[in-house]
Amino acid sequence: MPSPVFWISILPPSNLVEISDLNFTYDKRPVLQGINMVFPKGKLITIMGLSGCGKTTLLRLIGGALKPNKGHVKVDGKIIHDLNQNDLYDMRRKMGMLFQFGALFTDMSVFDNVAFQMREHTDLPEELIHDLVLMKLHAVGLRGTHNLMPSELSGGMARRVALARTVALDPMLIMYDEPFAGLDPISLTVVGDLIRRLNDALGATSIVVTHDVQESLKIVDYVYFMANGVIVAEGTPDEIRASDKDFVHQFVHGEMDGPVPFHYPGGDYRQDLNLQAI
Repeated sequence: MPSPVFWISILPPSNLVEISDLNFTYDKRPVLQGINMVFPKGKLITIMGLSGCGKTTLLRLIGGALKPNKGHVKVDGKIIHDLNQNDLYDMRRKMGMLFQFGALFTDMSVFDNVAFQMREHTDLPEELIHDLVLMKLHAVGLRGTHNLMPSELSGGMARRVALARTVALDPMLIMYDEPFAGLDPISLTVVGDLIRRLNDALGATSIVVTHDVQESLKIVDYVYFMANGVIVAEGTPDEIRASDKDFVHQFVHGEMDGPVPFHYPGGDYRQDLNLQAI
């Protein structure tokens, strides 16, 4: 009787980004404290929270611009802060970053902005770069703007051009830092729809840092809420909308009264104004 044959199936990890017990401080000020997150492949996930809670710092740690004081960030199975310079640059070529307000090169045309990464990181001929740039611009509805300068674009159009530049090299990981800031309602909806469609079309994993609760809850698969450097809530959009946690409820519904105070801590108001008690 022949010996049985055993097949061992080795499946690729399902999470593109894994953050474990992450701590980070600026000087002596703690910014992130014991953060644990996972970002599954192919998913669109948002990180929400008040200004200064550490959201953008988290993106910088994922991109390797900062090193944690404790814990680690693992991308595609590799611990980012352990990579040498060449390996880190190779990893960054697989990432796309949409900065706040787009951050287009003001002295370059729309075409050259989108072509920049292709020229820097590939040996593609200019004929192919030309066609790829027009394809990326067409995907965001702005192929006809390729000869314009950034100063000739509206805020929403500039954000869409920046989005085309972000996905120029078909990254496996796309990070968005406040992609909806300063946009009118129509542009906001257009950009939100593009973020969702591009993520699905590229098979990428996307991380969106934003304050815009309503728009992000329409398009994302999962939500992390941060406050004071820790995760205070997480869940699907439906779970977040139905959350009974005071902080989440106040943030989602934009209420003034709640655990987040309107006034910054200060001394006695009457004493500050040199008023005597009546």
